[in-house]
Amino acid sequence: MKKVVLSFVVASTVATIGSFAASDLAGAFKEGKASGQVRAFYINRDYAFADSKGAATSNSNLDRDGLALGGKIGFETAPLYGVSAGAVFYTTNKLDDESKTATKNDKTLFDGNDDSYTMLGQAYIQGKFGATTVKVGRQQLDTPLAGSDDARMIPNLFEAAVVINGDLPNTTLIGAHVTRMAYGTFANAYGGGELALTSGYGNRTDYKSGTFLNMGKAALGDSAKDSGVTAVAAIYKGVPGLTLQVWDYYAHEILNALYAQADYSWKCTLNPAATMTASAQYIKESDMHDTLNLSSAPYYALQLALKAGNFNAAAAYSSTGTDNGSTFKGSVLTPWGGMPAFTQGMVTRHQFMADTTAYKLSAGYNLKDMIGADVTASAYYSSFNVDSDNTYTKAVTASEPGFDIIYNNAGIKNLQLRLRGNFPNDFRKNPTTNETTSWSEYRVIANYNF
Repeated sequence: MKKVVLSFVVASTVATIGSFAASDLAGAFKEGKASGQVRAFYINRDYAFADSKGAATSNSNLDRDGLALGGKIGFETAPLYGVSAGAVFYTTNKLDDESKTATKNDKTLFDGNDDSYTMLGQAYIQGKFGATTVKVGRQQLDTPLAGSDDARMIPNLFEAAVVINGDLPNTTLIGAHVTRMAYGTFANAYGGGELALTSGYGNRTDYKSGTFLNMGKAALGDSAKDSGVTAVAAIYKGVPGLTLQVWDYYAHEILNALYAQADYSWKCTLNPAATMTASAQYIKESDMHDTLNLSSAPYYALQLALKAGNFNAAAAYSSTGTDNGSTFKGSVLTPWGGMPAFTQGMVTRHQFMADTTAYKLSAGYNLKDMIGADVTASAYYSSFNVDSDNTYTKAVTASEPGFDIIYNNAGIKNLQLRLRGNFPNDFRKNPTTNETTSWSEYRVIANYNF
């Protein structure tokens, strides 16, 4: 099951109701906690092109790789009268050659100029008052249509005020106003247009990684009007096995986005040790500007997932319609890092493009009982039938197989090693030349948490 991770809800609640607390300001700092992560990341992508007749063409200048070392370190005070504060610094540092040829270095590990950088990514005050949690300042958000998308070295980060309330039985109510965001390093994979806007990033040629931008300018470029995003949500778990959630995002003079998801889990009748989960998604966006015309067609998705011991599997389907009166023909736009789709690949995120149907099959197995080591291996296959009503690619069926191997080292606690691969075929068909773009990409990642 594709889960919507509410990390800011969890972090706020845990930090303020944990067992540690202080009786005075000095004690708040003395009893505070430091934490962090060291991350090393290597990525290598080799492109393959084919002409209109399917014959291979070559352009090795587009192949790229990158090697970075960085991570984050932060400190959070113990709560004093229910109020605590925290700060987190993030950094990414280039370890490979110093070539400035963008086609030879993968900028998704660095800033837009292919350079290292360090930033104060989180700086917040939070409080717990009865059943209400409040968090204000720079923070990491992971909501359906505004999220961290922590796919490379530094995630997307936000400046926001968030209120979470649990007074109603089995219900969580959330209200937030997000004023600015700093795109993470992954943003530099894009350069504006429909591919960026449907993949979680704004219509910009420079994402200014490490710089907090107004939400309107982040989405539409520096010429856009200043605009914040106000979000409200309700999450209900009052029926056993069922979770319902509805989110509404209002971006002044840009768009209003409605997101809904339902998940229902039950014990499999054929195997009581197995759990089945059926999920459904719905997204619809409405234009909030006189001339931008950013309304989307409806997006629907279904998923059926199975979890049985160390094994898991899922099958998903999605469909985005067409709205020829919209600037992007009805594509679902996600300019602030949100990427909740059941059918997305590791890199191919075409499911939000107008006039597109997609499906995804995936399976994974934890090998601990077989080999005595905590190793999880998974594989997937996604397919995207992108028809003619989009502004990015000529009608094409793109596909992406891939794998993910995760090893949690028992000898070095909190060390995780990860090998990932993705192999998109016909990612794009050039509308003018009919040339198709494909590639093979490998990632080696090490994370040590402390």
